[in-house]
Amino acid sequence: MLRGFWYPAVRGDQVRGRRLVTTMLLGIPLVLGRDDRGRPFAVRDACPHRAMPLSQGWFDGNQLQCSYHGWKFDPCSGQCTEIPSLVPGQDLEVSKIYANAFPCRERDGFLWVYVPEKGEKVRGDFDAGAPPEVPKFSERYTLTFLSADLPVNVDHGIIGLMDPAHGPFVHQAWWWRTRHSIHDKQKAFEPIANGFRMSAHTPSSNSAPYKLLRAYAKADSITTTIDFVLPNCRYETIHAGKYWFASLTTVTPITPGSCRIDVRAAWNIFRLVPGVLPIFRFFGKKFMEQDRRTMEIQAEGLKHDPAMMLIDDADRPAKWYFALKQALLDSRRTGEPMKHPMSGPVTLRWRS
Repeated sequence: MLRGFWYPAVRGDQVRGRRLVTTMLLGIPLVLGRDDRGRPFAVRDACPHRAMPLSQGWFDGNQLQCSYHGWKFDPCSGQCTEIPSLVPGQDLEVSKIYANAFPCRERDGFLWVYVPEKGEKVRGDFDAGAPPEVPKFSERYTLTFLSADLPVNVDHGIIGLMDPAHGPFVHQAWWWRTRHSIHDKQKAFEPIANGFRMSAHTPSSNSAPYKLLRAYAKADSITTTIDFVLPNCRYETIHAGKYWFASLTTVTPITPGSCRIDVRAAWNIFRLVPGVLPIFRFFGKKFMEQDRRTMEIQAEGLKHDPAMMLIDDADRPAKWYFALKQALLDSRRTGEPMKHPMSGPVTLRWRS
């Protein structure tokens, strides 16, 4: 599980008022909330005194108080503000005690949490830069999201996300594609910072949504670009004249054996067509459920630690992912610049 990155923790609409919400992220139990100014916060769900879950305490909109001994903390910075048991003259600087607070920001309907590298001293007010964002290409657009829990480790979730060959078998449906539509495909890839790109190309001719888009947009050309960037981000952008569709899909490690897939999508096409959003969500949920069910079945096979293999060319993106991950870890260990596993553009071919 790669640390030193932003990860989506919970949906923003789950954290309202003074409600506290608990979740797990990279094996870390978190409690999230908002202060009375609306600022989101994320704190390890354990008091630094005796590890009592802070989520079981009280939150008045400004101070988070442990239910065991009443210690109080500023939830945004993690700084301790009061220890009720202290008496005058006891030499303890309360302000130097901190609960483990993490940088927390809201973006595209999610609360994102920055998980620092081990040994990296970070508090809730640390400037970790900006979380990932769905690309947007006009002022007016529709934004929605879908999520699903996957019972596999994050590596299997990610290589499943970028796998180009499973579509006709996992996503068989009249509204998407069938096994009989399989044909040869050829796509160009290029290295980008911390990842790789499937270069701009014409969308698949055997996909029903793209056929509908082509008919609606009446554009001279439709192009799709897909990026994968460490640790877990897949960006897809589609342009058809003045119309566009963009998505950011992440696979977030929850525990060593489970992860969660979140899709955030934005678009300006079909905005004036009634019922588009519920239709998109209906078919999107079915599509995601097919992936989730596949991962659930795969988890049964993974229980016995079987030998596995990756082939060329369909599995080359998976190989790049593992190589990128190792290159990042090597760079952090040695202090040397990260060596990208791709030396330049390459063309891959497969059938799907």
